[in-house]
Amino acid sequence: MNKKWLFVLAPPAVVLFVYAFGELVMHLWNWLLPSLFGWHVITFWQGLGLLLLTRILFGSWGGGNDHKPGRWRGGRGWQRMTPEERAEMRQNMRERWCGHGPAGGEAGGQA
Repeated sequence: MNKKWLFVLAPPAVVLFVYAFGELVMHLWNWLLPSLFGWHVITFWQGLGLLLLTRILFGSWGGGNDHKPGRWRGGRGWQRMTPEERAEMRQNMRERWCGHGPAGGEAGGQA
């Protein structure tokens, strides 16, 4: 698809997405919470505000990419290692997680 179509299709898609999820939150709230707990019925704008609030409190604004450099994904990194690299990695993991430094003592100068 040509990039100029992205500029044409993206704004209406965002508006539709926001509207649909605002409506969804409003209808789910109004269907469940007043009958279960006796809470008030909310409007579309309150549902949208609630959606935004939950995004701020519980979501992330990072675009959904939580992969950091060096992070393991499904063991593929382990499969690409040589046996020597695996042994070194095991040793490093033991030192880090078991508290044993390179000389067999405590790591990080802990007493």
